Amino acid sequence: MTNKEKYKQAFSVLHTSENFSLEVEKMALLKRKQRMNIAAAVAAVCILLIGGTGTAYAANVGGIQRTIQLWIRGDQTDAALEVNQDGSYRMSYQDENGTTVEQAGGGVAFEADGSERPLTEEEIMEEINAPEVKYEEDGSVWVYYYNQKMEITDKFDEDGVCYVKLSGAGETLYMTVKYQMGWATSTNSYISPKGFNCISPSEGD
Repeated sequence: MTNKEKYKQAFSVLHTSENFSLEVEKMALLKRKQRMNIAAAVAAVCILLIGGTGTAYAANVGGIQRTIQLWIRGDQTDAALEVNQDGSYRMSYQDENGTTVEQAGGGVAFEADGSERPLTEEEIMEEINAPEVKYEEDGSVWVYYYNQKMEITDKFDEDGVCYVKLSGAGETLYMTVKYQMGWATSTNSYISPKGFNCISPSEGD
């Protein structure tokens, strides 16, 4: 065998060895990547399971709770509001004495075809922001609407009816108040006192 052939053979062996080494490294790298992909998939499944559990927990607790600002008897107040899917709500806030006040309400609305549906959050907010009539222990009667405080004690006629015009939230409300017998509002005109006769929940406080 000539020197040339010996060199050829030596380099040929070396070359095969290099290729073999490269293939081994590629295989090892591929296995590492596969292991990492499997680990990532397992982690993703774990996150999905944890996330799913968290969502189910939140759904089981009730509605979505958030902090809102609203007007309570003419003063802006922070309140915790929870609106539920059935159209009901619960709200709590602290009054001027630092006492926690809880309030609940809501319900259903009736469509034109007579079917009922839960109140929307917008309708619930309208209910919360509706005017309030308060009969104080000293005999005075007050109307509260957003940042307005209006005494109406001396505005009742001989039939115990009072008409109040209110402005707030970009609209005008025409309010008819029957002494100790409820009130009604409209954005168009004053409602006849003969059209309603009820005790409002606010008046029972």
